[in-house]
Amino acid sequence: MILKTGLFCSEQVLVETVKDHHSRWRSIRVMYITMFLSSIGFSIVISSIWPFLLKVDTTADSSFLGWVIAAYSLGQMVASPLFGLWSNYRQRREPLIISILINVMANLLYAYVSAIPSHKKYFMLMARAFVGFGAGNVAVVRSYVSGATSLQERTSAMANMSACQALGFILGPALQTALTGIGQTGVSWKAIDLELNMYTAPAFLGAFLGIVNIVLIVALFREHNIDDLGRSINISTEENPELLEECLGDIDGIAVVISNILFFIILFVFAVFETISAPLTMDMYAWTGKQAVLYNGILLAGIGIESMVVFMASKIISKRIGERLMLLGGFMINFLAFFILLPWGNQYPKIQWAEMKNSSAELLLSESSTTMENVALRSTVNSPSESVGCPIQQLWCQYIPVIHLAQYILSAILVGMGYPVCHVMAYTLYSKILGSKPQGVYMGILTAAGSAARTLGPVFVSQVYTHYGPRWTFGIICGLVFLATVLLGATYKKIVGMSARYGRSEE
Repeated sequence: MILKTGLFCSEQVLVETVKDHHSRWRSIRVMYITMFLSSIGFSIVISSIWPFLLKVDTTADSSFLGWVIAAYSLGQMVASPLFGLWSNYRQRREPLIISILINVMANLLYAYVSAIPSHKKYFMLMARAFVGFGAGNVAVVRSYVSGATSLQERTSAMANMSACQALGFILGPALQTALTGIGQTGVSWKAIDLELNMYTAPAFLGAFLGIVNIVLIVALFREHNIDDLGRSINISTEENPELLEECLGDIDGIAVVISNILFFIILFVFAVFETISAPLTMDMYAWTGKQAVLYNGILLAGIGIESMVVFMASKIISKRIGERLMLLGGFMINFLAFFILLPWGNQYPKIQWAEMKNSSAELLLSESSTTMENVALRSTVNSPSESVGCPIQQLWCQYIPVIHLAQYILSAILVGMGYPVCHVMAYTLYSKILGSKPQGVYMGILTAAGSAARTLGPVFVSQVYTHYGPRWTFGIICGLVFLATVLLGATYKKIVGMSARYGRSEE
């Protein structure tokens, strides 16, 4: 490194050598891979959680499904600030490796849920919570990439990281879809209580990818920190904290709070969409569990491909119109996506009348007097065929019109456009608001805000959708996105980077 006098304060800075530049970008790319593998760990089982939950524990219902899906984000919400704080005071390699090890063990627990004698649904809940706890390293990844890039590099780096995350969302459902060929029974190895089927194979694969990730971090990752202008600051915060504060400037607390609120809404909206996909399609189109996993896996993979294109396009378009305007446009697209899902027309979903018939058959069975009648009725009650359609317990199924398949697909396309724009622009702007200061805790707070959204989103869906149906569910989401758009418009001038606020560079 070459010493040079600072341009905007009196500290000494280090000019980056070619060797350090290559090492820095190699480490950034390792973080891209870590983000990619983290998103695979979440999405590889998301479309099969519901049928797997029903398979391992028949006492589970759609409300409990919401908690199982939310457990991932709840674990991440708790872990993100902790890992972020850890990364501010120690080498980032430490929280990264520990968090991935937790993730590996949690995936193995998920895969072995069926071997547990009782209370299987609670162990499944625990497994997803610890997978999420391990995924709290996203805060460390974001803080590192933000701290290891200059302002000119950051939007592109954030878009690349988001593209890697989107690629994980593509391959996750795609891998789940490919593994459906193993079947619901699959193969078993009783000596070690191993059951390898279409539900457990993705979790075993997730554990293996976690081990690969640890090897990459140990072998290739190195610490690098630069300021907004691409220089390494040569000031010790312990020896001269006042000078560092003067050089870097104060963080705008209002902009930080607004950014976290907007990020929460972005993640909440997407969590609602991905959670509701399986129950909604099974209710509206009378799909079986296997069909819901297959078709939604294909659709989510398509959204992932679309998102990657949007991420790459965002890098170019944001240079022309700016990140704030891109973020505003993304919210408008998301509003349209959920407005389209509002049900209309006079066609209604198929009802699971079979459940009522089974109840009547059970009553007749108890009153019948002959053995032959018992045998005949039992064969009807215990029919192995899967009930399809909208459950009779959901009373709204009888008076809410069906959401047409074209509506659902068009909405998915718009979500695949609006969500990635909002996502990458929100935390690109957030990283610029924080400037060159250590961002571990702040990125942990942002990740926790997103995790809180992923926690509350599935719970919201499981309660509102189950009891009141899609009209209330999507109507509330439209109102929430509208309020976010108004908030961004009202505080538009506050959402600027620290360097732009202090006049050290153009926005």
